Amino acid sequence: MADNLPKNIPKKKPTGRNNTNNTSNTVRSILFSFILICFGAFLITNVSYREAEKKEVPISDVIQRANNPDGNISKITVVGSTLDITLKDNDKPTETSRKDGAGTLYDQGLVNHCEGLSGDDLKSCEEKYPVIEYKEDVNAWGIVFDVALTVLPIIALVVFFMWVMKQANAANNQSMSFGKSRARLYGPDKKKVTFKDVAGNESAKQDLTEIVDFLKSPKKYEKLGAKIPRGVLLAGDPGTGKTLMARAVAGEADVPFFSISGSEFAEMFVGVGASRVRDLFSKAKKNAPSIIFIDEIDAVAHKRDARGGAGREDEQTLNQILVEMDGFDNDSGVIVMAATNRVDMLDKALLRPGRFDRHVNVTLPERKDRLEILKVHFKGKPIEEDVDLEALAKKTAGSSGADLANIANEAAITAAREGHKAISNSDVVEAFERVAIGPERKSKVMNEKERKITAYHEAGHAIVGHVLPDSDPVHKVTIIPRGSTGGVTWFLPPEDRSYKSIYELKDILARAMGGRVAEKLIFGTDAVTTGASSDLRNVAELAKSMIVEEGMGSETRNLVFPSEATGYYTITTGKPYSEKTAETIDGEIKKLSSEAAARAESVLKANKAVLDKLAEELLAHETLEEAELEPILKNTKLPEAAKLYK
Repeated sequence: MADNLPKNIPKKKPTGRNNTNNTSNTVRSILFSFILICFGAFLITNVSYREAEKKEVPISDVIQRANNPDGNISKITVVGSTLDITLKDNDKPTETSRKDGAGTLYDQGLVNHCEGLSGDDLKSCEEKYPVIEYKEDVNAWGIVFDVALTVLPIIALVVFFMWVMKQANAANNQSMSFGKSRARLYGPDKKKVTFKDVAGNESAKQDLTEIVDFLKSPKKYEKLGAKIPRGVLLAGDPGTGKTLMARAVAGEADVPFFSISGSEFAEMFVGVGASRVRDLFSKAKKNAPSIIFIDEIDAVAHKRDARGGAGREDEQTLNQILVEMDGFDNDSGVIVMAATNRVDMLDKALLRPGRFDRHVNVTLPERKDRLEILKVHFKGKPIEEDVDLEALAKKTAGSSGADLANIANEAAITAAREGHKAISNSDVVEAFERVAIGPERKSKVMNEKERKITAYHEAGHAIVGHVLPDSDPVHKVTIIPRGSTGGVTWFLPPEDRSYKSIYELKDILARAMGGRVAEKLIFGTDAVTTGASSDLRNVAELAKSMIVEEGMGSETRNLVFPSEATGYYTITTGKPYSEKTAETIDGEIKKLSSEAAARAESVLKANKAVLDKLAEELLAHETLEEAELEPILKNTKLPEAAKLYK
């Protein structure tokens, strides 16, 4: 259950010389290997050829020996005009000859003595005279096949070797790319964003307009001796539009815009972050005048302390950023913009003049700014006439620009889901409540006892908040489960406020305790439920903030205490303050919580009849708007015990 709407819905850049040398070495290695392979193949082929070389003899000698029974020739193979001679004591041809001139071998006297014989006669003839065979000329495809058998293995070896070298070169390039910056460049080819696209935050835009003028007309300032700011730090809550502001500066100045996140400098290898910083600034200087935007800079620029060390990767990265922003080269024409929502975590060396000269606070939008932002996000969406953007801007106090964009998108989704042709006011209200608290859990079924407990719980919040003089007005009460709550009571401020007094904060504590106190009054002291867990948690957090950060304790008035994240640590307690101080703080928190519960109880006892009436109406209707609550709450009264004397 909830009682209110949350407030906030190293080395220089590697040159091309090394890369060129690596490429040349690779080419030379490939060529040398190719020559070796070809030479080896030539030797193998040459040896094979020599082994198969035949002795050339005259054709007349061959004919004479073939016609002589003692000529020592066992076989003559005739291929075209070539004769291959196999001797009787060999298996392969060892001699070769060519026929002379025209005409057949028969005309030249080569006679096949065994032609026409068979059986024993043929066998006896072949023992004396050679067998003569005639074959067709060599097939051209056979030559191609023989060449392929020799060349293809060589080509395969060369291709394999080149692939291995390519993989090795790729691995080397990948290892070298660790030090390259991963910044994204938004140049003229990207969609330009200007200050017209940024609604609200007029004070921040005014501060940044000077930066744009510096980039456009630097000589105007140089004549008067002014130096261009080196850095601009955009600080503000998440979703307030810091990144959009930076892009608008680049769009207005019409200069290259390098964008990178602080976490992208980090890597598992020491020195990589510093190398990426150098590479980023080197690219920006080549495109000067330009802008470098580092989002979430606190990821690499948090405070250095004695627990660190010169070898830590994050400190090396921070040191390189410091050197690049204010080193010996002060005329680079590069402006560094950074965004963070944790200024307290940044190192002091980064915030001094000469580094981040300008600190621009991008605050949560005020009501008029929220209206302008809503108009931007609802532009282009079909909306009905009953949609009241001014009322929505009033409701969304404490919302960021991202929250408002989300509400507009959720309204369009709701309208589409319901089958509407245009966005209605009911779609906008549902979107607002969905973003603020969560969607309705219509599937959750509560029994009658749970519904009654929830009704009295929410009625207790509403009555205490309505009666106390410094509390915000009640806007809406519902017992329909939404998000993680069983019911919700909204309190909306009538106007935006920059400060809250101690009386307003004490009334917030009392109305937050109203739900638990109402359960105790109706169902008994021992019948309290877990429905008030979130209320009690909020009370404890707000009370602690009042004592520790705001100096609003009765015994610790005007005293604040360091947080555990920023203060020193004592040896005995492990906290940034002593044990005695911790006991005092605990006592002050308990005193505020007890006082809030007592005030809530006095209000509800004095208005018991109204409590019963409001609970009955909630059980009957489940949701009551401000106009429906007014006649029920008009008869309430403020008891003396609940007053704070100012």
